[in-house]
Amino acid sequence: MLVPWARRLATLAIMFVAGVMGLVTWDYYVSAPWTRDGRVRVHVASVAPQISGQITEQRIVDNQFVHKGDVLYVIDPFDFAVAVRTNKAMVEQKAADLQVKQVQSDRRQHLTNLATTPEEQQVFAGTALQAKAAFEMARQQLAQAEINLRRTEIRSPVSGYITNLLIGVGDYAQQGSVIVSVIDSESYWIDGYFEETKTARVCVGDRVEAKLMGYAQPVLGHVSTITRGISVSNASPSTQGLPNVDPVYTWVRLAQRVPVRITIDKVPPGVPLVAGMTATVTVLPPAGATRPNAFDATITEINARLADVFEGPPARPDCIPAIAPNPGRTQSLQVEVEEPSLTPAQINPGLAPGMSASPRNR
Repeated sequence: MLVPWARRLATLAIMFVAGVMGLVTWDYYVSAPWTRDGRVRVHVASVAPQISGQITEQRIVDNQFVHKGDVLYVIDPFDFAVAVRTNKAMVEQKAADLQVKQVQSDRRQHLTNLATTPEEQQVFAGTALQAKAAFEMARQQLAQAEINLRRTEIRSPVSGYITNLLIGVGDYAQQGSVIVSVIDSESYWIDGYFEETKTARVCVGDRVEAKLMGYAQPVLGHVSTITRGISVSNASPSTQGLPNVDPVYTWVRLAQRVPVRITIDKVPPGVPLVAGMTATVTVLPPAGATRPNAFDATITEINARLADVFEGPPARPDCIPAIAPNPGRTQSLQVEVEEPSLTPAQINPGLAPGMSASPRNR
């Protein structure tokens, strides 16, 4: 049976150990680099037609996977095909007019002063320039009509999944109005919203483990970027542009959350990525870090946690670069390119053979 002083000493020791463990546990919850507030994010391509018209053909269904460049739906091409044929006829007309007026101008330039005057030469030269400008205008209108005809086939700008499809054959597609959304299957990432008390232990390049709710196997990745700014409610302007500062300030301050973007490196088989899913995100130690034995690791962890409690978590040097690196791949959308146009002589070959030659040389 223990004597009273020994019993008190044992009680004090137990209380001390319990207090230390409580401080360590509290510090781990407050400053350890992990968060339960993680979200799966993805880029969504909002596909809007560049022309207006009735949808005559639908080639997709909801949640279907499509490749970049696949036709999603077709707008009635009749009006645009008529515009192409009309503008082609207009180009032929302007090309013929240009050829005739250019030949007339060239003929006047070869005549002597006895057959023509400088004023007449200038008039015919100006008429030829006007015909050339009209021909160029008609040619540009034809190029626009041909592009609009190609735009009746609405294509996917990315490879991914059709989501929330609500269109059908017979609907009217309005220019610039988004009616189809495509989830880019190659753009998934995870946003971890870390409390500001934990950001000192989060660095660009750190390995990350994210456990999605409902799945045991974690998604592996690494920290790609850390957000450099978040909204401040007190910075919003009020009357006369003055700052609107909230006079209420609670005694207990809630830690602000800073978004951290995590690039996904490996997804376990059978784990689907769905934008909006929640995840518990944990920053892992470096891959090459030495692992001490269990006792030394426990002592080291306790010392580090106690130092955090009394001194605050130390910031790692060169943790966040001054300029954020490239967060990932960049893309460009293929644009319409005007096809090489024909010259008036190619459009109307043999319209006036030899007319540009001087009468003296005929």
